[in-house]
Amino acid sequence: MAKSRDGEALAPIIIKKVKKGGHGHHGGSWKVAFADFATAMMAFFLLMWLMGSTTQQQKGAISEYFNNPSAVPGTSTMPSPTSVQGPGGASTSMIQLGGGMELNATSGNPDAPEAQINDDEAEKRAEELDKERLNSLMQELKEAIDAREALAKFKDQILLDITPEGVRIQIVDHDRRSMFPLGSAKLEDYSTKILYELSTIINNVPNRISISGHTDIKPYIANNYSNWELSADRANAARRALIAGGLPQEKVGRVVGLASSVLLDTAVPDSPVNRRISIIVMNRRTEEAIMHENGTLLSVQPPGATEPGQAPVAESGSGGEAGAVAPAGDAGSGAAVPVTAAVAPIAG
Repeated sequence: MAKSRDGEALAPIIIKKVKKGGHGHHGGSWKVAFADFATAMMAFFLLMWLMGSTTQQQKGAISEYFNNPSAVPGTSTMPSPTSVQGPGGASTSMIQLGGGMELNATSGNPDAPEAQINDDEAEKRAEELDKERLNSLMQELKEAIDAREALAKFKDQILLDITPEGVRIQIVDHDRRSMFPLGSAKLEDYSTKILYELSTIINNVPNRISISGHTDIKPYIANNYSNWELSADRANAARRALIAGGLPQEKVGRVVGLASSVLLDTAVPDSPVNRRISIIVMNRRTEEAIMHENGTLLSVQPPGATEPGQAPVAESGSGGEAGAVAPAGDAGSGAAVPVTAAVAPIAG
């Protein structure tokens, strides 16, 4: 044992070495870095998904937004395109590489070819959907006439066909059974039940309807009252019955009286079938025509209609009331016989 100069023993010096283990704590900074990386990747993939779901016009608008740092909307600090700089701004490239101005070339121009193509495609698709909807309605009407008791008993008086204006439902008089008493505009009970049933079916489609009343050739003799007034009153009686059956009032687009101007059976002008109520579930083209012409009766021709003087491709006449029709089970099977008549709209 070591001693001091005075001969006293010195305390031993002990050196303790601490060896740290290989799996100690390194801190949490890596977690923050990883979270930032994950957030950036999520934002990146979200951006890619959004860009993939945008149209060319939207991409052009986004590009123009980032390329225009001006504080005034519509005023860009970029130079205008010239023959030297090219169509993409300050660019000398003669090749269109899809820059912002190229992408946005049609976004604000409704007359551009791409915009017209898009509008035409949308209109075509809307007409296809409308046609499918009316065809489904036609099928539903046929099935209802066979299945519902209130309609099946009178199926020989219900005629269905498709005209250029839409789906047409005609309720005609029978030799021994009329919709209205002679010279009256008051519906018989069975006629009211038929219209109630039809209203529930017609209400399944959003299309508006047109209602027209018809008489036979026999004159109605009264002061200031003729077949014109009688047919209009009967059409309005049918309108009221449809509304009472649940049809919304705003779905009635037109109510007219046509008297005997458009006969169903032209060979026998006084035939009972000429006394009828016609309900047309109008297609989009007819609805738009009525709205643009303030309710004037129109003969709406389908695409590809023939020129004047040529044979018609489908039955057509003023108010859509023309041509031979088939019974409910054989709608559209007969040849069309066009009839033209000048009529005036009657306020509903």
